[in-house]
Amino acid sequence: MIKLQWRWSKFLRISLLSALLTIPLKSFGTTIPTDVAVPTTQSTSQMNIVQALVLGMVQGLTEFIPISSTAHLKVVPVVLGWGDPGVAFTAIIQLGSIAAVLWYFWSDLWQISTGTIQAIQRKDYQANDFRMAVGIGLGTLPIVFCGLLIKIFIPDFDNSPLRSTVAIACASIFMGLLLGVAEKIGTRERNFDKLGMQDGILMGFAQALALVPGVSRSGSTITAGLFMRLERGTAARFSFLLGIPAITLAGLVELKDLLESGVGEGGFMPLTVGVISSAVFSYAAIAWLIRYLQTSNTWIFVWYRVAFGVAILAAIIAGIMPDS
Repeated sequence: MIKLQWRWSKFLRISLLSALLTIPLKSFGTTIPTDVAVPTTQSTSQMNIVQALVLGMVQGLTEFIPISSTAHLKVVPVVLGWGDPGVAFTAIIQLGSIAAVLWYFWSDLWQISTGTIQAIQRKDYQANDFRMAVGIGLGTLPIVFCGLLIKIFIPDFDNSPLRSTVAIACASIFMGLLLGVAEKIGTRERNFDKLGMQDGILMGFAQALALVPGVSRSGSTITAGLFMRLERGTAARFSFLLGIPAITLAGLVELKDLLESGVGEGGFMPLTVGVISSAVFSYAAIAWLIRYLQTSNTWIFVWYRVAFGVAILAAIIAGIMPDS
């Protein structure tokens, strides 16, 4: 009981820390011009606390489960009539997910960090911790490089055809089927101790695919891990560790841009609520998925992703949902 209370106390402190990352320095910010508006994208100033709480829950539950948080953060608010929250809000509330994954995998991160330092001191560059750290670092480069290209060449990515509901539906169906193939042919013979530098690089290229909404970062990396003969639990665990730098960078970049432009009247509180909600539900999702994949397969996610995509397409064809 004492240990459980200590763990939850530590988690709440980390959740609070993640929320503090969203505090806007008003003296450095400006207000969002009122004469510029995108009808299909909802700004943080238009979002209330209840909406932020729900979207934080959606982010937390879907960031690490291989069903695409971006897709659900685009579709769920549209279905509820709230509009698309946009790339910035989506990226910033991911900071809550980072707080959760840092806490959950703190012992792994500490082992990798200290083991890497010791390996450098010994000049033992074949040590597993060193190779894994380098693999995570190199595996982060593809998504960073591609993300920078998108930011430079597609500045209006919020309204890109890649973020349309049709594109999200198609990506969900395709990646669901691909996960099914990986589940079917993967041998699942390699555990966490057998991971190396090349695994981080290969999974990193798969992670870059998640820049396309609907692909799912965890979905693409877990799928790649199964193709790489990793055990299901190992693939998920390594996927989460690999995602820490990428998700953190995306959230901090969008947070910086938002602080420079200003969050607008009432924008601070929804962001804070969204980040905290994301942290709490992300931790629950990580704990559940790790336990689930130790004894079960991924077919439930395959069928869910296919059904999710088909339902979106059917709703668009029937005129129930706009292709926004």
